[in-house]
Amino acid sequence: MPETAGPVTELASQYVSQVTKDLEENVREQERVTAEIAALQERLAALQHDHGILLNMQQALGIAAPAAGAVVPAPRGKSGGARRTDTKKPAPKKPAAKKSAAGKAGTGKPATGKAPAEPAQSSQPTQPSQPTLVELVRRYLAEQNEPRSAAEVAEALGRTYPERAVQTKVVRTTLENLVARNGAHRSKQGSSVFYTVAAEPAPETAEKAEGADPAE
Repeated sequence: MPETAGPVTELASQYVSQVTKDLEENVREQERVTAEIAALQERLAALQHDHGILLNMQQALGIAAPAAGAVVPAPRGKSGGARRTDTKKPAPKKPAAKKSAAGKAGTGKPATGKAPAEPAQSSQPTQPSQPTLVELVRRYLAEQNEPRSAAEVAEALGRTYPERAVQTKVVRTTLENLVARNGAHRSKQGSSVFYTVAAEPAPETAEKAEGADPAE
């Protein structure tokens, strides 16, 4: 008995050691995969957030979205030419029906005597186009008596137009574009930035400025 018990105990000890090692590796692998999944989920959430911001910026800048269903060239075959996807010959055209004798003998009108029906006019009224974010921002600033920050403009437009999902970052970009085009003025008060609409010059003032003698 003592001679048999020794090898059995040693073999069981090897199995226990191997199982323990496999369990530790399994736990480490689970932790690694869990961390990768969490990182990918964070990356996906960030991309979705950026996607929404870019869509709003596209709308604010008036950039047209790429046309859907663009034509994709057919893949080339081994010989270098375009692969043909349809080898069927076009069906032959049917001969036109002969005019009735009554139609030939008459005044040239069809045998039925009915005039061709006029196309029905569309009764649906055309919907007015919605103002762009640039127009809304400029209109809001023009109605204010004091400078407004980007957050205040975004909050006011969000209350007035809740369906547009106005974001402060997009409004700030729109305001900076207005400043670059001399459509608005920017001023700083401490660490805060405020915006006012640029006043358009009166026609008489503009004519005097153009006719002024530069030598005076």
